[in-house]
Amino acid sequence: MPEFDVVIVGGGHNGLVTAGYLAKAGARVIVLEKRPLVGGACVTESPWPGFRINTFAYVCGLLRPQIVEDLQLPKFGYETILYDPQYAVPFPDGRRLLMWLDEGKTQEEIAAFSKADAKAYPKYIQFWNDVLDLIEPTMLAPPVPIADLFGMFTGPEAERLLRDLFLVSAKDFLDEWFESDHLKAALVTQAIIGTFNGPYSPGTAYVLGHHNIGILEGHREVWGYAKGGMGRIADALAASAQHFGAVVRTGAGVRRVLVEGGRAVGVETEAGETIRARAVVSSLDPKQTFLRLVPRDAVPGEFLDGVRKVRTRGAALKFNAALDGLPEYTAMPGAPGPHHNGTIDIIPSMEYVERAYDEAKYGAFSSHPFIETQYQSVLDPSVAPPGKHTMTCFVQYAPTELRGTTWDEYRPKAAEIVLDTIEAFAPNVRQVVKHWEVVTPTDMERVLGLTGGNIFQGDITPDQIFSFRPLPGWANYRMPVPGLYLGGSATHPGGGVLGAPGYNAAHVVLEDLRGTAKA
Repeated sequence: MPEFDVVIVGGGHNGLVTAGYLAKAGARVIVLEKRPLVGGACVTESPWPGFRINTFAYVCGLLRPQIVEDLQLPKFGYETILYDPQYAVPFPDGRRLLMWLDEGKTQEEIAAFSKADAKAYPKYIQFWNDVLDLIEPTMLAPPVPIADLFGMFTGPEAERLLRDLFLVSAKDFLDEWFESDHLKAALVTQAIIGTFNGPYSPGTAYVLGHHNIGILEGHREVWGYAKGGMGRIADALAASAQHFGAVVRTGAGVRRVLVEGGRAVGVETEAGETIRARAVVSSLDPKQTFLRLVPRDAVPGEFLDGVRKVRTRGAALKFNAALDGLPEYTAMPGAPGPHHNGTIDIIPSMEYVERAYDEAKYGAFSSHPFIETQYQSVLDPSVAPPGKHTMTCFVQYAPTELRGTTWDEYRPKAAEIVLDTIEAFAPNVRQVVKHWEVVTPTDMERVLGLTGGNIFQGDITPDQIFSFRPLPGWANYRMPVPGLYLGGSATHPGGGVLGAPGYNAAHVVLEDLRGTAKA
């Protein structure tokens, strides 16, 4: 008899969610994580003494409340900080736009650019509330076939919703709502985060929707910080899984999935250890799983062809820094100011970010990138020494492969471009940056196993969502090799620190272990 019911490959947040639910249900579970710490992209590290940096993922809000409750995460150290304002956008003309939790305050900000847009804004928020009501029930369940999903949209209003969500670009979508270029620039950021598309690309309106599903402290469509850093989320998930009986091992990479008689029966670790189990769940992406770990002759050739075609091109890099003080933004005087609480976006216009994408399409790092910045230490002093601060920047566009050079060679130049871009809005930034690091798409693939450095394990565009994710015909977490499952961000409902893919995978595995799966 195998020692374990389930072995989970990868201790990222989804793998840990899967482990927690399986162990809570009484299954014997082991999680194997290659790195010395759990969390995958959801980690906090200390590259410089006294500073706790969110190396990869940097804000929370997408983790489903049911998972937080079911796995008792607050009991194990999970705590969030809802920041306000949510967004601050400085513009080259010296103006700025702040987006507050209070809808009325945000309307006042918008009115400085367009009174018509201020009036339209509550309707825009209600639109996304309606979308969330529709989409949220589909997240914690295997995806319905896309044809059935589209069948849910009937009548003129519903068909418009279908069109807006799945078919149009973020630019066209926002153009129908608003007239102010400043407001549209502020709102379009969530349509391009982590995705190798520009705001003019069809389908990016859905990406905007995907990033509007956050729920935190009773608020919808919001973001916040994990107190102590994103790694605290992973630590809480690991502690919860262990509380329910799971074994969690770090420094234990997997060399291959063992397949006997056409069925997955365990894994072999990089140290040569064999761990047998009734089922194997990989929280890695399909390329890492099937092109590296699973024997080629165990999988149909046409399935492997489909795996190779999954779009996993990287779109972004991270610029992380330790600060002696805070950057002072010309358009938003004061340090610290309320704008330092949350997200500061450098995105002068939609055309600006589309041009940044144009450069990346042909293999270049954007010379004038879109930059999303957080200073978590302003609201959470635990992540920096007294009087010091942390800065983490999500920077687009950074293609997987650079034309004429490599990311390892280009890293210093990339850092200068990031600092130059911020300096145009916050002239003292170089004076306060004490240490910095650039985490490139190459680093993300090398360290985390994210193919191409794609933070979502595959784009979350309409052709790679719901029953198309990870591949058409294979969206129910069960893979062509019996006993093998996928449970990472490459599966429905997609990327971000959601936990939903891990939740869904766990419940499918439990059905099969108990023999209760529907025919």
